[in-house]
Amino acid sequence: MNYIKHLTGFFDKVVQENSLNPTHISLYIALFQCWNCNRFRNPISINRDEIMQISKISSKATYHKCLKNLHSLGYINYQPSFNPFRGSHVILFNFEQEQTQGNPITTKPFSEQDNEIAHREPLTMEHTNIETSNEQVLVPSVNNTNNTNVKNSENKIEKIKKTTSDFHKKEESKEKIPSKKKEFTEPKLEETIAFFMEQKYPNAEAHKFYNYFESIGWLVGGKTPMVNWKAAANSWILNTQNTSSVTNAIANPVPGNLKTSNENKYDEPL
Repeated sequence: MNYIKHLTGFFDKVVQENSLNPTHISLYIALFQCWNCNRFRNPISINRDEIMQISKISSKATYHKCLKNLHSLGYINYQPSFNPFRGSHVILFNFEQEQTQGNPITTKPFSEQDNEIAHREPLTMEHTNIETSNEQVLVPSVNNTNNTNVKNSENKIEKIKKTTSDFHKKEESKEKIPSKKKEFTEPKLEETIAFFMEQKYPNAEAHKFYNYFESIGWLVGGKTPMVNWKAAANSWILNTQNTSSVTNAIANPVPGNLKTSNENKYDEPL
């Protein structure tokens, strides 16, 4: 069905109908949306709260009045259900040919499956009073003839499965990535002495450096495994230079720093 031609035919009829107001049109569009979701198959099972929410109708009395008016004017075929376990059904007529040929309104025939579902008895009929009940207790698995809810739930399940699968694939790819860190190889004493000689430092410091880290298992700070021993050796040299400068300053003070002036007058009050 061409829904554009259908809506065009509907609005052509609305222009000629003086008894309709915006509330009727809003209600029909809400029903048409449900019909569209059901792939334009009749009848459709409706839920009053959902239709009122879509059509922005806040009054139940207005909702039922507009529904009956649309039925009496030939826009829909309303089949109310007084069974609290079965929803009401609505048949929407096809206005696609109305605008061009002026054919009378016809009803889409039921399929065998639709006819079977429409006449299906509820599971708990013995616990209900059909004649006196005015409320509709909807049980989707029993009364809903629309197939959209099932398809939407299946699509959501497929999306969840796909998302979970993609997540596991990413985690597996992370585990397969090889580590780029190089394994630390402990230097030999000869390598340490040669490095200190390149830095123009005595062999004694090379021995101190090697013996110290060899004794603690080549750990930085006693906890972290060493990565680059040459960088640690450079830090050792810098620390040794700073310590030597401080020691020399204490051992050889600069003369004149502690001189006092003989012109101070200690008999004056502060």
